[in-house]
Amino acid sequence: MKAAKFDYERPADLDGALRLLGGGGDVYAKVLAGGQSLGPMLNLRLAQPGLLVDVTRIPELTRVEDDGEALVLGACVTHAMIEDGKVPDVTGGALPSVAGAIAYRGVRNRGTIGGSVAHADPAADWPTALSALGAEAVVRGPSGSRTVPVSEFIVGVFETVMGEDEILEAIRIPKLSADARWGYYKVCRKPGEFADAIGAVLVDAEHSVHRLVIGATNAAPVTIADAAEVLGGNGVPGASFDLDAARRLVDGADTNLDDMERHIHAVALKRAVEQVAK
Repeated sequence: MKAAKFDYERPADLDGALRLLGGGGDVYAKVLAGGQSLGPMLNLRLAQPGLLVDVTRIPELTRVEDDGEALVLGACVTHAMIEDGKVPDVTGGALPSVAGAIAYRGVRNRGTIGGSVAHADPAADWPTALSALGAEAVVRGPSGSRTVPVSEFIVGVFETVMGEDEILEAIRIPKLSADARWGYYKVCRKPGEFADAIGAVLVDAEHSVHRLVIGATNAAPVTIADAAEVLGGNGVPGASFDLDAARRLVDGADTNLDDMERHIHAVALKRAVEQVAK
């Protein structure tokens, strides 16, 4: 199949993009960045916008800044830029490790961190990884900017808190301490495919962070913000976090998974925690 007819605009700045998105009327506008998810949806006619707003030439969306406490990445920063070390790593290796395992190199060359989060596919890597890292989404709209934790930004399958006249401007990633430990494990049928299950964990005792995230569910990633009791307060999870402990956490989360899926997610979570323990 081929895409339904649509108009195309490439604004030079963020204000221009917002004017196009908030143009009103009956025209349904959709933001185009890397296009790695939107392109196939257009060709299959799963998405039929009347207007595509190409934001790839907007400088605000490709910026890389250090604000002292966090790294701010414009929404159009690509996976490959993160993988190749073209942006600073404030996470002790978590960012390039996750980026380098997304799909294939051709996808990583075009796909963007903001596009992945805004698309809100539960099986994508960045929504789960960034939730574990405590990252925030910077959203711009007609009334200005607002900041939303990534763990609260996605509310369902392909659903976010953004309005139709808003755009994801940047991702703000807090700096981890030198002693922080992280783990990230995903289960795929073969390399390059979307995950069947994801487990992510961050232990940063200096910042009092003990966070677990269950990803690739049938809805938004499930964040367990205060997991100190099950992970251990000294920053290194003990042997007591076994498969049964992981299964209890998955069973207690609102994941809408069947029994086999819950088992696979428990395995992913256990293996992520094992990475921290090592």
